[in-house]
Amino acid sequence: MRVGVLDIGSNTGHLLVVDAHGGAAPLPAFSFKQPLRLAEHLDAGGAVTQTGIDALASFTAESTTVAEDKGCEDMLAFATSAVRDAVNSEDVLDQVHERTGVRIEVLSGEDEARLTFLAVRRWFGWSAGRLAVFDIGGGSLEIAAGGDEAPDVAWSLPLGAARLARQFFGGRAPGEDDIRALRRQIRGEIARDAGHLLRAGAPDRAAATSKTFRSLARICGAAPSGDGALVPRVLALDALADWIPKLVTMSPDELAALPGVSPSRTHQIVPGALVAEACMDIFDLAELEVCPWALREGVILERLDQLSVLGRP
Repeated sequence: MRVGVLDIGSNTGHLLVVDAHGGAAPLPAFSFKQPLRLAEHLDAGGAVTQTGIDALASFTAESTTVAEDKGCEDMLAFATSAVRDAVNSEDVLDQVHERTGVRIEVLSGEDEARLTFLAVRRWFGWSAGRLAVFDIGGGSLEIAAGGDEAPDVAWSLPLGAARLARQFFGGRAPGEDDIRALRRQIRGEIARDAGHLLRAGAPDRAAATSKTFRSLARICGAAPSGDGALVPRVLALDALADWIPKLVTMSPDELAALPGVSPSRTHQIVPGALVAEACMDIFDLAELEVCPWALREGVILERLDQLSVLGRP
């Protein structure tokens, strides 16, 4: 069957059209995305502004047309941190539904971590043993670990790269005090619940997903995306630690010139790098393997599993 997956993230709205059936890897057929940057369309009270709602509704309507044109039998629409944490999330979803006919589901942080873990588990397989998974989004950081397809532990922290850039830098170049304060908050938040993962001992394999991790791995020397999804890619802690002092001093233009960094995300690179470094340091991981599958694939795989239970192809 052909399915459209509409992912409303804190940075980007992304419709991924895939050909999928049970027992096979979802095959991407078409991609349509726009930089909605909902995490930055929040007012002082934490509500998504009308500008942000209008942008989301417009993108959802366009995505529906694209999904229909591409022959999708079903469209799975979900939103993550930016909508989840907004004080007017219900109003946002009601307006979009009224204007487009699409009801977007809001994933909890735990579900986001769980579904991402499912995708990574399916990618690496059972040979990965006990698996730990980290995902840095625009609004939140998800962490999950376990030895099965469902993680033993899964939680979400408000440590997304866009959120931290807005809170600590406010559109200006960060100073030494800003970096110190940001680093302190990141490490305190992660360490507070680190025992969830550490009590079971070191994972056999540790993986990372998301644009932020892919960009950091590329900066640190990983193969470009054009080499294909099957090329192994890692983000090493020592390489990242060497790069962070350089990243802090770079201008937006200099950051945008780095491999794997898009101009719209330059302000998120330093916060994202600090979160990634903290994850590896606190959980004593020398490197993270970058997995090309993430939340969207997890949503698709769970849907296929549900259809299989119902006896549908």
